[in-house]
Amino acid sequence: MDQRLSLITLGVDDLARSRAFFEQGLGWNPKEEHESVCFYQLPGLALALFGRADLAEDAKRPIDGRFSGVTLAINGRSREEVDAMFSRALAAGATALKAPEEAVWGGYSGYFADLDGHVWELAHNPGCVIHPDGSTTF
Repeated sequence: MDQRLSLITLGVDDLARSRAFFEQGLGWNPKEEHESVCFYQLPGLALALFGRADLAEDAKRPIDGRFSGVTLAINGRSREEVDAMFSRALAAGATALKAPEEAVWGGYSGYFADLDGHVWELAHNPGCVIHPDGSTTF
């Protein structure tokens, strides 16, 4: 498996307010946007803003003060690579939160918590390009 961080997702309470901050406050331009999520392309990775409650539900985590509203994502080149990464993480002591499955956005993803409880998504996104150097373009 390549070392790469593909996507940082921040759970936000108000997507419109947060978008205004990133776009007006930081001068960022969205690369892709949907009703509940907005992506910003960064050099070598992307940042997503996602409704906190929707993100917690997708990652199967309660909003009880323990889920920070942040997930880290690694995109695989195939569903098989996602499955292999998921198995490897579990073998190393990670806790399965959601086994990889078909996603409503047309891809394939699952979630695990690392040894410190940080939530990671493993995903195959057919619209995502993973370059030979491991950088990702959405």
